[in-house]
Amino acid sequence: MTQVVIVGVATSIGVESTARYAHELGFNVTLATDAMTDMNADAHTNSVTRIFPRLGETGTSREIITLLGRTRA
Repeated sequence: MTQVVIVGVATSIGVESTARYAHELGFNVTLATDAMTDMNADAHTNSVTRIFPRLGETGTSREIITLLGRTRA
């Protein structure tokens, strides 16, 4: 398996569709929730709280970088 970390501009469109496709392809998906945004705050919240937990792991950029640093040691 391969790990991907996804960030982006349109949470409910580009980020969500990329995460879905990566998940379908068998990637381990991690979503940096503080490194994405959406023009619609409700759509952003829906993606982060309801959709993303089904597709992979979520965390802040700092949390993800810290975990990636630990795997190299």
